[in-house]
Amino acid sequence: MKTLSNLIVEFYEKLSSWEHSIVEGSGITLPQMHTIEILGVNNGIRMKDLAAIMGVTTGTLTVMIDNLEKKGLVERIQNPDDRRSYMIRLSADGTAHYERHADFHLKLTRECTAAFSDEEVKRFESLLREFISHF
Repeated sequence: MKTLSNLIVEFYEKLSSWEHSIVEGSGITLPQMHTIEILGVNNGIRMKDLAAIMGVTTGTLTVMIDNLEKKGLVERIQNPDDRRSYMIRLSADGTAHYERHADFHLKLTRECTAAFSDEEVKRFESLLREFISHF
């Protein structure tokens, strides 16, 4: 079990290092990029729901969204179902950042699994889904 634990930590460290190198010099912090990634998948989401996905308070998220809004990467729009709340969505620039980053992720995934058979890729995906479900 200790070997597996060490491998998980090593994987995390390598992925984290790669993520930092991708955002370096972009003017966006890694937490901001993660917010953009979540919005890229869940565009037009309520602040409360976004905070829940990210595992942060709405107060913490408000600061993050304020900063991303100042950079022109996100927009607050009135929630059509509830005038008391706002939806957050990516701006055109935010969408461009998301698409570039998603392309980097796809390239990394292809490189990391290039030696895998189709069956091994499916099995790896299944194991990752199971692993993630325990968090």
